[in-house]
Amino acid sequence: MNGDKFALVTGAGSGIGKRIALALIEDGYTVALAGRRRDALEATAQEGRRHGDRALVVPTDVSSPEAVDRLFDEIRRSFGRLDLLFNNAGIFARPASLEDLDYQDWKAAVDINLTGAFLCIQGAFRIMKTQSPQGGRIINNGSISAHAPRPHAVSYTATKHAITGLTKAASLDGRAYNIACGQIDIGNAASEMTAVMNRGVLQADGSTRPEPLMDTEHVARAVLYMASLPLDANVQFMTVMATKMPYIGRG
Repeated sequence: MNGDKFALVTGAGSGIGKRIALALIEDGYTVALAGRRRDALEATAQEGRRHGDRALVVPTDVSSPEAVDRLFDEIRRSFGRLDLLFNNAGIFARPASLEDLDYQDWKAAVDINLTGAFLCIQGAFRIMKTQSPQGGRIINNGSISAHAPRPHAVSYTATKHAITGLTKAASLDGRAYNIACGQIDIGNAASEMTAVMNRGVLQADGSTRPEPLMDTEHVARAVLYMASLPLDANVQFMTVMATKMPYIGRG
């Protein structure tokens, strides 16, 4: 594929991942779209075609090492390099108190939210450290839950706290190869995953109340800013959130 800048977005079939993928395409990137549902990825690619044919659809289960290997093999064949990874794929487990959470729900969240991010960082490192010019940028999608938990969300909270450690480790290990790694922590961006917040969500005091949302466009602008920096500068952590959501003072 032709292009000067090449990116990979995971979870690109819906929500924040889709919005970021389209913003990158509009900004001139050629983007590999990864996710579990081909039809959703094709829909993202179709929307992006108004800015040129710069999307590569690669259905991928990021929790599978073999699938992630195939994803990065395809990126090497089609792009020849990788400048940006937006590590976005993630799920919420079924809400449950800690003692009632099913093991399989816990494992699914860990496999996708944490192991999937790790596998994609590994794949990105292996390309970025050997390409010329060397290096690239990785942006991990954290969450407000990387700082403060919601009730009945232990697996999501634990995996998002772990993403912060993964971001720091990747930043340190990437220095030798000109790989910059940062994290964006997003609070209450309007998407399919947060639609329930309009109806009301459980609060720390036991009440259920609606929460304010913000447009995903603000998240896209923040990610584009992080991606626009030269590799000798880095946004290590950024929080972008609905101003009146219960985060500061949560609990």
